[in-house]
Amino acid sequence: MRFVVIVEFTLHENTLEKFMPLMLENARISLEQEAGCDRFDVLNRAGRPNEIVLYEIYRDRAAFDAHLKSRHFLQFNAASAPYTRDKRIVELDYLNDAGN
Repeated sequence: MRFVVIVEFTLHENTLEKFMPLMLENARISLEQEAGCDRFDVLNRAGRPNEIVLYEIYRDRAAFDAHLKSRHFLQFNAASAPYTRDKRIVELDYLNDAGN
């Protein structure tokens, strides 16, 4: 069953310009190099520039676990930590198209 993750970042003031290149690179590499990563959207909460939301779909939980261990994710996580005030992760099972 596909596995969905929503990650909500709240950034420190005036750090968006430093955070976004790191985030966009992480998303790009995840899609290009991780066979189990089907979708990786980077969103901005309307009217709240310091709130970034990720919407990620993985083939299954194992693919997401592999993502968390990937070199590019670990580098992103360390590099972005100084810009992140809060991070909330929501894990979901994908019910549409069960089995795809």
